[in-house]
Amino acid sequence: MSTLINVPSFDLDTDLSEDRAFRLVTNGHVSLYWRHEVLDDTTTWLADHAYQLVRLDAAVWSTEADFHRHIRVALHFPDYYGDNLDAFNDCMRDVATYTYGADRNATGTVLVFTGYDAFTRHETHAAQVILDIIADQSRQAMLFGHRLMCLVQSNDPDIHFEPVGATPVDWNPAEQLADARRG
Repeated sequence: MSTLINVPSFDLDTDLSEDRAFRLVTNGHVSLYWRHEVLDDTTTWLADHAYQLVRLDAAVWSTEADFHRHIRVALHFPDYYGDNLDAFNDCMRDVATYTYGADRNATGTVLVFTGYDAFTRHETHAAQVILDIIADQSRQAMLFGHRLMCLVQSNDPDIHFEPVGATPVDWNPAEQLADARRG
């Protein structure tokens, strides 16, 4: 097995109150966004702190097959990728351990899905399972010092998901209150 670079999860000796990544993963590894400017502000901060961002436009996915076609390319999945949710889980395990799809020199890996509400309308079950897989594999990644998280943008301010990885899917700190997602 290859040697993994051990990135400390977070430094206990620093003030983490301004560390957006820490604030994001405190309540789970999948966070919801409504306003694009809030998402852009977050992704800019993450990029400035050497996170690898993998952006995918989920609004163009009308089938689960569309998701698999795009994620396969974005994360450099192997040719034998099975285009199903079990195969996605297997490959995300490999992303978590830097086999492919993740840069060992980055602070962490961030999957950014925009327009996820459109995909959710077409493939409700798959949309839920995908986030669950990411949450589970993100938790596994942390065991190897890999910060793996997912930011999910929705144009529906009332979108709701069942818990993923036994953790609720919460809104990001700036849009946690329903009033912050109005107007």
